[in-house]
Amino acid sequence: MRIVAEYNSFTISSTVKSTPKISGGLLTSIKEKVLGKNYELSLVFVGTKRARKLNNEHRQKDYATDILSFTLDDDAGEIIINPDKAKKKAKEFERTFENYLVFLFIHGLFHLKGFDHGSRMEAEEARVRRLFKI
Repeated sequence: MRIVAEYNSFTISSTVKSTPKISGGLLTSIKEKVLGKNYELSLVFVGTKRARKLNNEHRQKDYATDILSFTLDDDAGEIIINPDKAKKKAKEFERTFENYLVFLFIHGLFHLKGFDHGSRMEAEEARVRRLFKI
């Protein structure tokens, strides 16, 4: 795994050859808005095999997913994104690849904040997307 970027309490790393190009500054601002400045967050881009393995190990789902979120403790978590799966799903949502990655990132942040899928989570995600024009 190689570190792509490091910020105060936010690290972006990758295990894939071609790391997506998204603004670390934008992601940091969104992370701080949702989770706060002191929340320790790691964002990792992984390949399809690794995403499938993690999804199977942690959720007992035997397929690769585009995103996984793991709470490590009250003030730390990790978001795993599979760019290959995200690229395919971006088309389904009629978003650019980069835009969909930020969309996913916001979704993962709210899971780390303790939200489950539902109308309240969707409303909070939409509020943050509007704020950052995503």
